[in-house]
Amino acid sequence: MKGKTVKGKTVKEKSVKEKAGREKEADKIFQKRMDRHHDELRWLYMELYGNDSMFAELCDQMREFYLERDKKLKDMDLKREMDANWYKQNDMLGMMFYIDNFAGNMKGVESKLDYIEKCNVNYIHLMPFLDTTEGRSDGGYAVSDFRKVQEKLGSMEDLESLTAACHKKEINVCMDFVMNHTSEDHEWAKRARGGEGEYMSRYFFFDNWDEPAKYEKTVPQVFPTTAPGNFTWLPDAGHYVMTSFYPYQWDLNYKNPRVFNEMMYNFLYLANRGIDIIRIDAVPYIWKELNTKCRNLAQVHTIVRMMRMIGEIVCPGILLLGEVVMEPEKVVPYFGTVEKPECHMLYNVTTMATTWHTVATRDVKLLKKQLDIVNGLPKDYVFLNYLRCHDDIGWGLDYDTLSMDGMAERSHKKYLNDYFQGYAGESNSRGELYNADPVTGDARFCGTTASMCGVEKAGFEQNDQAMERAVGFDVMLHAYMFMQSGIPVLYSGDEIGQVNDYSYKEDPNKVEDSRYIHRGAMNWKLAERISDPDTVEGKIFGKLNQLEKIRKTEKVFVSYADTWTIETHDAALLCIGRYYDGEKIIGVFNFSEFDKTAWIHEDDGDYTDLITGKEINPVDVSVPAYGFYYLKKKEN
Repeated sequence: MKGKTVKGKTVKEKSVKEKAGREKEADKIFQKRMDRHHDELRWLYMELYGNDSMFAELCDQMREFYLERDKKLKDMDLKREMDANWYKQNDMLGMMFYIDNFAGNMKGVESKLDYIEKCNVNYIHLMPFLDTTEGRSDGGYAVSDFRKVQEKLGSMEDLESLTAACHKKEINVCMDFVMNHTSEDHEWAKRARGGEGEYMSRYFFFDNWDEPAKYEKTVPQVFPTTAPGNFTWLPDAGHYVMTSFYPYQWDLNYKNPRVFNEMMYNFLYLANRGIDIIRIDAVPYIWKELNTKCRNLAQVHTIVRMMRMIGEIVCPGILLLGEVVMEPEKVVPYFGTVEKPECHMLYNVTTMATTWHTVATRDVKLLKKQLDIVNGLPKDYVFLNYLRCHDDIGWGLDYDTLSMDGMAERSHKKYLNDYFQGYAGESNSRGELYNADPVTGDARFCGTTASMCGVEKAGFEQNDQAMERAVGFDVMLHAYMFMQSGIPVLYSGDEIGQVNDYSYKEDPNKVEDSRYIHRGAMNWKLAERISDPDTVEGKIFGKLNQLEKIRKTEKVFVSYADTWTIETHDAALLCIGRYYDGEKIIGVFNFSEFDKTAWIHEDDGDYTDLITGKEINPVDVSVPAYGFYYLKKKEN
């Protein structure tokens, strides 16, 4: 049957011609981007792999993923290419959550987007949602299929529906891309376990202990108490396999170009589902080399740089977020250089831990030093700042500096853990230890922001005065976090002051992991109270809402503003200044339960407190217990 004729051509012919025209135009854009990066990408690829055919395959697949990319996503790519600083603005505010805890499944999250908007959030981090095995998932970080959503959470179609709905509301979506390892239930791992050499080569397999023993001499343990060692014996396969994290998470061998290519195809597949921000999990571990620590090796940077270029060629609207748990000055290499950038954003992990050290000691000295280091870095570097996340708090502090004040590492870690459990230092905090090692005395800590600030204790004791102070403390910490250089991120539930959830102890799949104490389900009944200023939820939500709106309206909060600390001459008071385009704001924060005076002398004009509207001269400022000010300099 012939197609319908339209001006001498069939509809089918016209459709084919239009499609060919669109592909030709798309090819021009793709080729322009490819030309920009091809030589460096090929040079780096050949440096690692020396394999022309695999590189050619990678380039062909990149083109296919580009052609498959949705038009709306391509339009967003073009828009973001024209404004490279789009994610560095003062309107960026993130929120992270587990999909099931937040709203049951992806459809549930989509139904809660109005609430997310009400939180002034325009960037949501969906905690791991790809397919895993119940009971052997490490919170979703043991992926068994990179192209399948956990059935309880929905489907890939649901993910695309969610990301499209988010984009309509100008909300960015972040997901975890677990590059270092797969689940032992991944198809590759199953075939490797079955003895197929092609798949065994995608991991680190050894038929005797000789090679693993050499690795163990130099490679640190990630979880020495819960998952000691870096290798697991597989009796059914008659081999050892490298497992840096848990026995069911098998490290991938990136010396094999097939591993790199296939993981890049997974990366592009997920980007094409509408993901805006790819969080690269455990970045420093990706490359393994005998007689090294298998951390932060040069080849890791080669891989991340190639990943950045692949993204800029196929889907330049996306961002790479690196999970690198080290001090700010040591994570800097993962930003790359201006000419050869790697990650767009990194976590400010050390400052988070030092913030809670400051809470327990009422001494801002170490925090001030670390903020000065971050503030001294190039303004192109964007850090994500947070008070709490899904993980525990590890006390990786600057003990060389602390030792100058007589704080020894072991005893100070014990004090911090005792403090936040509520046992020392006149603490009002509540929480639990994680991965406690009775031999070294080392342990990490778990708890929600609200519980660590005293909201849980005050509620249990029904002490209204204590609750007011705990709420004020919680808000002050958020105000300080918003003042840091970078993008602030909330953990879901913090906006309403949710406290620790001890119900995880009743779940056999969670009872051994105390991190679930701060991963409790979102309490939507409490969230209904956000408009009631007489409730804890209403007080915290309302005050955070005020801070968030100030941040969005004051241009000094762009991530590339000048930021510095100001001496207060009081151990418990922190003062931060921000300046951009003729405007200046000073933040003053009291980390103690006593009224204090900030002996600062910013006598360069009149200032107004953005919280109360009062005029305050920033010279010898009286700051109430756990109080703070946002002082904006008036225009001359």
